[in-house]
Amino acid sequence: MKINLIAVGKKMPDWINEGIEHYKKQFPKNYNFAITSIESQSRRSKSEEQAKSLEEKLILDAASNSTLLIAFDEQGRQQTSEELSKSIEKWQLNAENVALIIGGADGLSSDIKQKCNLIWSLSNLTLTHSMARLLLVEQIYRGYSLLSNHPYHRS
Repeated sequence: MKINLIAVGKKMPDWINEGIEHYKKQFPKNYNFAITSIESQSRRSKSEEQAKSLEEKLILDAASNSTLLIAFDEQGRQQTSEELSKSIEKWQLNAENVALIIGGADGLSSDIKQKCNLIWSLSNLTLTHSMARLLLVEQIYRGYSLLSNHPYHRS
């Protein structure tokens, strides 16, 4: 199993990178988790749809080895930490290569959403892309800790 967080955006603030690294260090060495950063496309000479289309190609290229695509969108289904943990367990049992996709500032194209197996939402709140990235990494760690009976998660 591999989990690849594919995120479109600009350079992350140092404190976001530090938070992400904090959680990544908590995973065991054999835990196959990666983050693929895709630079958001400038809209100076492109329309919003053109930029999304270019980002879509880059996202799909980064996810080419994935067997399960999950997009994050404000209209998606919200998960509890326990549900995410059960999903991670299922991915492990099925040896899935999972791509978790966070789009750019304008969101994801409708075409890429249609290609995804699932569409989830992180929150009803509006989050910056850097916060969404950090939140998702923390939740993946929380899901792992639940499966490992680690005391990190408290109900």
